[in-house]
Amino acid sequence: MVQIIATAESLEQAEQLLTAGVDQLYIGNDDFGLRLPKSFSNDDIETITQMTHEQDKKIIVAVNAMMHNEHIEAVTSYLQFLEQIGVDAITVGDPGVIHIMRKEHIALPYIYDAHTLVTSARQINFWVKRGATGAVLARELTWTELQQISAQVDVPLEILTYGATCIHQSKRPLVENYFNFVGEDTDTSKERGLFLSEPKRKNTNYSIYEDKNGTHIFASDDVNLIDSLDQLYDAGIRHWKLDGIFTKGERFVEIAKLFFQGKKALLNGTWSNDLKLSLNEQLINLHPVERTLSKGFYTKEPSEVQ
Repeated sequence: MVQIIATAESLEQAEQLLTAGVDQLYIGNDDFGLRLPKSFSNDDIETITQMTHEQDKKIIVAVNAMMHNEHIEAVTSYLQFLEQIGVDAITVGDPGVIHIMRKEHIALPYIYDAHTLVTSARQINFWVKRGATGAVLARELTWTELQQISAQVDVPLEILTYGATCIHQSKRPLVENYFNFVGEDTDTSKERGLFLSEPKRKNTNYSIYEDKNGTHIFASDDVNLIDSLDQLYDAGIRHWKLDGIFTKGERFVEIAKLFFQGKKALLNGTWSNDLKLSLNEQLINLHPVERTLSKGFYTKEPSEVQ
C-alpha cells in the first residue's frame, strides 16, 4: 500500500493536504518532536486528528525528540493525551519513551525513528520484535542499501522523497552564542532564513536555526525523488515522506498533488517516462528558488559515503 505522508504548517494547510491526496499527516509540537514546520497546541492536534479521521486518513505525531530527564518526566501525560484522542501512531527513537508506554499501558502504535541510526535491517527488526509497526529510514542511505534493507524487513519503511535533510543537531544554542560573541541581533528562528556557507564554495547553503531543542543544520540540497517513485515502489518502499519545513503554503500543497499523481499512475499502470519528466519539471518550478535540489545519497555507491 502506497502512503503519502506530509507535514503540515497550519490547520488550513492540513485540510488542503488531505484534499490533495495525502494519506497521513505528520504533526506534533516542539516539546517532544523535532524540526516541525509548526508546533501545534494539544487543542490543534486534537482538531487535526478529528479532521483527518473524518476523511478516513491517518495522523502521525512526532515524539522523536532527543529526550533528556525533563522530557521523560513530562512525556507520560502527553502520550496519554495522544492515546485518548486516538492518533494512529507516533514516531519515537528513545527507548525510555517505549518503556513508559509499556509501564503505563499506553496503547499507541509506534514507528521507530532514531534519525541517523536507522541504517540496517537488523536494527529495524530488533525494534519490530519490541512492538514497532514501521521505521523511518536514515537520510544517508544509498539505493543499494535501501534495496537490501527492504528485502529483509516486513514492516512499512518511510523514506524522505521531498524536503530538507538535517545533518547536525546540538542541544547547545550555537547561533545565539555566535551572535552574542559578535554583538549582533539574536533572532535565530527558521523564519529568518539563516545559513552557513563553506569559505571555498560560496554557493553552499546549509540552513541553520534554533528552537527549544537546540541548533539544527540542514544539507545544502533538499531531496527530490519524484522521478524515482517507480524504483521505490518496485522495491517495496512505499511510505513516501514530504517535509515542508522550508516549502511553505500553497507550493507545498501543489507538490503533494504531484506525488499523488505519481502514486495513482503507479497503481493503475500508467507510469511512464514522459510522466516522470513532467512531474519532476513541475516540482522544480514549485520548489523555492533559493534552495537547491538533488537526490541526496540515493544515487551514491555505499563506498562513496564518507
